[in-house]
Amino acid sequence: MSEPQQATHSLRRRLLLGILVPVIAFISFNTYSLYHQTLASLHTAYDRTLLASAKSISEQLDVEGYDDEAQIRAIVPYSALEAFEADNQSHMFYRISTQGGEVISGFGDLPEWRGKIPLKPPYAALVDFYDDVFRDQPVRVAVLLQPVASAEGRGMAVIQVAETLEVRETLALQILWKTLMRQALLIAVIAFTVLWVVQRATRPVRHLSLQLQARGEGDLSPIAAPTAPRELQPLIAATNQVMQRLRHLLRHQKRFVRDASHQLRTPLAVLKTQVQSALRGDMPAEQALHEISDTVDRATQLANQMLALAKVEQLRQQSEPPITRLDEVLRTVALEISPLIAQRDLDFGIHTEAAPVRAHEWMLRELTRNLLHNAVRHAPQGSELAVDLRCDAHHTALTISDCGPGIDPELAARLFQPFSAGDVRSGSGLGLAICQEIVQALGGSITLTNRKQGTRILGLDAVVRLPLAQHFASAAHGNPAQLSE
Repeated sequence: MSEPQQATHSLRRRLLLGILVPVIAFISFNTYSLYHQTLASLHTAYDRTLLASAKSISEQLDVEGYDDEAQIRAIVPYSALEAFEADNQSHMFYRISTQGGEVISGFGDLPEWRGKIPLKPPYAALVDFYDDVFRDQPVRVAVLLQPVASAEGRGMAVIQVAETLEVRETLALQILWKTLMRQALLIAVIAFTVLWVVQRATRPVRHLSLQLQARGEGDLSPIAAPTAPRELQPLIAATNQVMQRLRHLLRHQKRFVRDASHQLRTPLAVLKTQVQSALRGDMPAEQALHEISDTVDRATQLANQMLALAKVEQLRQQSEPPITRLDEVLRTVALEISPLIAQRDLDFGIHTEAAPVRAHEWMLRELTRNLLHNAVRHAPQGSELAVDLRCDAHHTALTISDCGPGIDPELAARLFQPFSAGDVRSGSGLGLAICQEIVQALGGSITLTNRKQGTRILGLDAVVRLPLAQHFASAAHGNPAQLSE
């Protein structure tokens, strides 16, 4: 079953949501605040009308008697309040009473005021404003404590004037809707701007996509986009690096297939010839089996070395390798090939220092095994073979010295190329090529130098230099004794 395709995210949708959601949230909060601020402003404006109505009523009051004995009279026709009603939308009610709550005139069912006059009234009068409900309608009420005096007496009247809220709410809603229309237009402009900007900003991406789609199947050439925005340059550079690695891998794969098909063809043809010759009885069976065995060994060695060469490239593409002790690997490999050393009766000497390098253990084992095998194979019977591993502040140097005939300078220039053996009968020519690939993958160097005394060649020195692991190198620079055994 195919894996379910993951949902992709749209940059346009993300930008729209990222911009419009906060803007809409802010506009909603701002609209809510604006509506209540508008109501508060309308209350302030229309409260003046209520106060004016209360003062107009107070002018129609008369009194007889003083203080508690005062009898307040009011002549207030309801038509006197019609002048303060706005556009016949709202209705006004009034109630005149004594401080004790006795109704003098007006609507007796208007709820009695039980509040207190603010310490700092908004106007130069003993007035209080509050919201209430009268006859199942919300009303705004103004209360005026009005002293009443005449030649016959003195007293205090409580004048309540109430107004329904139709006009105030209508005006507030009109302001709210006009504001919402402008805010909606603003949101539409923002959304259109985001879509337009995203469309223009992603045009280079679409152009690159079309450019890549139009390429041939094997075209891994770098992307040329000098006019692309600066934000896309890191992506283009990273893509070009990936393409470069892919080109390198494809070249390596093609070279491996080509070399394998070419190099394996010869031993297989030889093997087939030997088998046919043995079947015809051209040679004794035992001799034929020995020759077939030698051919199989050479073909096996060739296949193993070609696989090793391919594995080096595979490890090169992996992430940062672990830290491995080259000295420990070197001693292990030397112990493994000790039977070969003993067979040739070599005077073998080894000196190592602690050499931590950042490399896969397999690569170090393959490197040291190939170098030691070459040295043992070319060293004269009973001669000396010396292995020396030393470190400085930043590098480790492995020197393998034999007493062989050395190498011709012309041959030294191509010994590290695949299938360039000095003696085709003694090897496939891949050993040093594998060493070269491993050393290059580890950021080091390898050289083959004739060791001379005057003009006489004493032997061959194979020298490999590799960088030490960084923190070990720092420790060695501060205290070289830490890297010595």
